This record gives sequence, structure tokens and C-alpha cells, in this order.
Amino acid sequence: MSFSNLDTLYRQVIMDHYKNPRNKGNLDDDTVTINMNNPTCGDRIQLSLKVEDDKVVDAKFDGEGCSISLSSASMMTQAIKGLKVEDALKMSKVFSDMMQGKEYEDSSLELEDIEALQGVSQFPARIKCATLAWKAMEKGLHEKDSDA
Repeated sequence: MSFSNLDTLYRQVIMDHYKNPRNKGNLDDDTVTINMNNPTCGDRIQLSLKVEDDKVVDAKFDGEGCSISLSSASMMTQAIKGLKVEDALKMSKVFSDMMQGKEYEDSSLELEDIEALQGVSQFPARIKCATLAWKAMEKGLHEKDSDA
């Protein structure tokens, strides 16, 4: 597949998650909820995580923002459901490395649609958009861990 075809495919994946977000909404019952925003471009997200037995059993988000921010949140919530907390945090590290244009280890973690965001690393102003939901997830899992 040529670079332009791959770029087009990635754009389609991003727009699909933006127009048809997965896991949009809020969770009730024994969840940790994190509100974060990106004042640079106005993105804001509310992330709800349900963690049981050191595993992310559910994740939902709500908010407003650009296509990069909201599609990243959609992809992230899809990817971390069912993961151990340790693996969700490891995936966040891999994603952060990807956004910084660093070599990243994707060994045992299935990145799937998330790889469509790797081109964002070429646009420094958009990296905060892509990482907002991930930062919220890290904060939420660390808060949940400190509550236990």
C-alpha cells in the first residue's frame, strides 16, 4: 500500500471515530471520573473509568473538541477495556512515544486503530489534542490506585 493510500486510510479511521465515537457517555456506580482540558485549542474531556480487580472493565468519555482529540478518546476507551491497569498504563507510554516520534515498542499490545494517529507526531500543536484522553486515563488510574 502506498504512503498516500495509507494516509487516506488513517484519515478515514480518525474521521470514523470522530463521527461515530465508541464509548461516548458517562458511567455511574463506583467509577473514577477525570475532567481535563486543553486550553490551547479548547478541547475538554470527561473520562469515566470502572476498575475492578486491577482491570479496566469499562471506560466512557464525554466532551467537546477537535477530531483528533475526540477520535483519540474513542480509540483509547476501546483499546483499554479489559486490560490490566499495568497494561493500560504501558499502552499510554507507547502512545506517548508514538506522539513524540520516538521508536515505540508495540510488543504484546494491540494498537489497532490507534496507529492511525501516528501522523499527528508531525504536527506539534496537535499532539496535546491526541494525548488529552490518555493523560486523563493515566491520572484516573493513578488516583484509583492511590484510593485502594
